[in-house]
Amino acid sequence: MFKKINIFAILIVLGFVISNPVAADATAEDFQVWGGVFSQGNFGFVNPNNPDLKKFRWWMEGQGRFGNDATQFTQSLIRPGVGYALTDKVVVWAGYAWAPTAEPLAARPFNEHRIWQQVTWGDNFSFGRLSARSRFEQRFFDHNAANPGNDDVGHRFRQLVKLAVPMPSINENLSFIVQSELFIAMNSVDNPAFISRGYDQNRAFVGLGYKVNQYATVEVGYMNQFINRPHSARPDQMMHNFIASLFLNF
Repeated sequence: MFKKINIFAILIVLGFVISNPVAADATAEDFQVWGGVFSQGNFGFVNPNNPDLKKFRWWMEGQGRFGNDATQFTQSLIRPGVGYALTDKVVVWAGYAWAPTAEPLAARPFNEHRIWQQVTWGDNFSFGRLSARSRFEQRFFDHNAANPGNDDVGHRFRQLVKLAVPMPSINENLSFIVQSELFIAMNSVDNPAFISRGYDQNRAFVGLGYKVNQYATVEVGYMNQFINRPHSARPDQMMHNFIASLFLNF
């Protein structure tokens, strides 16, 4: 049974890796280090005697990303949100995100503000835990002397699929993680992000997860991130990212 699971997971990994384009000569490459804390829970603590409060959820995450061979700040993300559990497997969410961005993701530093809505789903199967997240974002950009820009709002859709395969033969708390997230820009925005409508980027991740306790899980691994820039003066980008994440679920 475990051998079948391994074969299934390897096939998925190969599919995700193949889905990311091979870096062409004109593609700029970089090594980055990303770290983040992702936490969520319910509002049952407000009144433990009211079970309906457990259907209302909160979400908070913070990320730091360092590029140019991990030597300088590239981007950070603060993303709070609230949600409601439609079932024990499906939750709808909405929230805000602040994303200050610098080189090499941006030609010049800028602040980005996002309003986001998403649906998350997750279920356990014989081969592991499969989950998905569908997110819409409305992206707003600060204007300054370096980024005069315009008032266009960038609309983007993101689809993430994630598989966690337990590895009990090694450790009962260890899992093999593979995931891919596709980004689609729904309109074009000139400045400062130079967004072109259509395929925006893909992030393919392979790593390991370790369940520390009932509340905390640590995941580390490699992410291949390809950013498509078809109508920009800047080249496409291929990022090789080391990722370390702490997931908290209360």
